[in-house]
Amino acid sequence: MILSIIGIVLGAVAIGLFIWFRKDQEITNDLVDSDVSQNAHALLALQQEFTQHQVDIERRISELEKNLEIKYKNTDRIINKLKSDLPIIIRKVIGHIEFAKPLDKK
Repeated sequence: MILSIIGIVLGAVAIGLFIWFRKDQEITNDLVDSDVSQNAHALLALQQEFTQHQVDIERRISELEKNLEIKYKNTDRIINKLKSDLPIIIRKVIGHIEFAKPLDKK
């Protein structure tokens, strides 16, 4: 008799624990599912932001390349002008040197 009562109590405890663990697992699954959906949403937002960042960087790079090309052309134009004017400048300097008075009067 006592053994059957102990068996019934142990059976009831086992069924109670089974139900309690099952409920706890459902709560855990719900929390994990909500975390997974939040992470998916955050990753999607991060991906969109990163894509926008890449587009902005590419736009800036192309703008900088254009500016660099313009500066290069301007510098090249100035150098070419200096190259064409250099003989005239040298003649002027040499002309002043040739006709200058000597500094030492011996």
